[in-house]
Amino acid sequence: MKFFDKINELRKKISEVENNIYSGKQDFLEIYERNLQLEKEIEERTHELNVANKRMLTIQHIWDMMNSSKPLISVMETIVNSIQGELGYLHCTIMRKFTDENGDYLMVLAEAQDVTIKRADIVLTEPIQTRRLAYTQDAIFAQTLEKREIHQTTDIASTLRAIMPDISEELVQKVLEDKSVKSIITIPLYSREKPFGIFGVFSSREELAKSETDFLLMFAQQIEIAITVADLFEAVKEQAVTDGLTGLYNRRFFEDYVKKEVTRSMRSGQPFSIIGLDLDFLKHINDKFGHAYGDVAIKTVADVLKTNARSIDIAARMGGEEFNILLPGISSEGAMKAAERIRKAIEEKQLDTIGNITASIGVATFLEHSDNLEELMELTDQAMYNSKRNGRNRVTAASSASEISWQEIAVNTFTDILSKHNMPIPQALSDELCEKLKTNQSQKEILYSVADILTQTYNPLHENGIVKSKLLTAVSLAKRFDLPKDEIDKLKIAVLLYDIGNLMLPKELLLKTTPLTEDEKNHIKEHPLIAAKEILQPISYIQDIIPIIEHHHENWDGTGYPAKIAKNDIPLTSQIILIVDAYFALTEQRTYRSKMSPQEALAEIKKDCGKKWNETLVNEFITLIEHDLN
Repeated sequence: MKFFDKINELRKKISEVENNIYSGKQDFLEIYERNLQLEKEIEERTHELNVANKRMLTIQHIWDMMNSSKPLISVMETIVNSIQGELGYLHCTIMRKFTDENGDYLMVLAEAQDVTIKRADIVLTEPIQTRRLAYTQDAIFAQTLEKREIHQTTDIASTLRAIMPDISEELVQKVLEDKSVKSIITIPLYSREKPFGIFGVFSSREELAKSETDFLLMFAQQIEIAITVADLFEAVKEQAVTDGLTGLYNRRFFEDYVKKEVTRSMRSGQPFSIIGLDLDFLKHINDKFGHAYGDVAIKTVADVLKTNARSIDIAARMGGEEFNILLPGISSEGAMKAAERIRKAIEEKQLDTIGNITASIGVATFLEHSDNLEELMELTDQAMYNSKRNGRNRVTAASSASEISWQEIAVNTFTDILSKHNMPIPQALSDELCEKLKTNQSQKEILYSVADILTQTYNPLHENGIVKSKLLTAVSLAKRFDLPKDEIDKLKIAVLLYDIGNLMLPKELLLKTTPLTEDEKNHIKEHPLIAAKEILQPISYIQDIIPIIEHHHENWDGTGYPAKIAKNDIPLTSQIILIVDAYFALTEQRTYRSKMSPQEALAEIKKDCGKKWNETLVNEFITLIEHDLN
């Protein structure tokens, strides 16, 4: 018995060992299988990470392109080549939807340069990028854009026929001989919530995984951002050089461009001409029919200039109803013919409600009338105003420039005052300014500089260039009231001299930061009379300038000084100086307050409409400044 008991016990132990071995084997197999599964998952995750990394690099590439300020087409070409090359698609393209009189259509804006498209272009004998592609409502492209969702099709033949219905079936079959393209994926593109076009992808796979769909949609969003940024960049760039109402170039662009033309003209010895044009009776149109009709008249003139200009001519709206046209390489004879053609075309326009409009035109030619740009612009202006003064609706040629009278008068006046030491400024400064006035530099720039320096002697916060800005603003405002040239010339001189009486006031009074006493206010109010009587009265040739300066602090309602005259008893030129001076004072730093923004200054001026100045003057001034700000 003991023997069999030992045998049974041994069998039991063997069974236990076998069971343990079997159990360990099972555990080992499970571990092995689990390791295999983990390796597979690691491989899949690694592949997914590689794909994700490529996608991130592609998106980063797009962002780099968007930040480069390159043209939209360049950005798009880089985008399609990036996704095609880095993510393994056979071909990528960006198409834009257009509309004309014949309906909607698509045009390829950018496409990847690859074997697939090169083969298709050879088969079709004409690059797809040059074709007008059909846009039909039942095709995948219209469905994609109008439903704003991603689509995929494996029916390559129908897709080709939909966008190119004019190609033969034989050509379609030749294109389809390339068996590598299994499907076409179309993704909608929008810019600022408006349909832009289609992002098309040619794939070697028939299936479209959700992760791929998500990526393509995200990729399309980046393209949309690139399109929007590029469009905004172009819009801002265009706005910077064009006039918003007419689409012509603005004053800033014209002035920059004409300087380059001077350089070219001096180098080549070829002349160029400038046509200056002023729309007649705009104020009458605005008053009788409203400013909307005035805008129609202005845009009509602009359209005539566009129609009659050569591709190399530069037409610009200089402000208000004034326009300039630069004619490179054209002599005065040719410019006069061009100006007469423009004048006649404007006269022949028949506008609803308004009727006919006309323009006064002046012509001046560089190297013929003057070889100085500032003089040339002044001569153009003078010729234009001669046309106005002689009955309007005519063309007048400039006379050669030997002198510009208002500048000579201003230079002589400053020289007279400084040389006689009629003002309490250091003699060394007087002598320096007198020498400055004798130089052969541009008279206008010297005058602006001298006036700025004199102003800084009693107002250290005064900025250089302010006097020039005041003068140009005052002249532009005067032209809106059709003031004759001789009145405008007087105004120019008055702007340079009207504040000269401040030099006779105690400096500490002008720079006081605390409120002024009544006696101090009355003392300051004397400065127009000081300027008129003590400084300028002895100078015989500017007697007609003195009343402008004497009354430049008179208010429309009669509350001003020194004579308390009101309304139309105040010279219009004095009223112009008052409003221009107020605006620049508000926008300039003072010891007792910070400077205002242009918009804040205009709001302050508007508050005193009907009190300090009349409503018409305020409206014209605000329109002028707002145009310059834009």
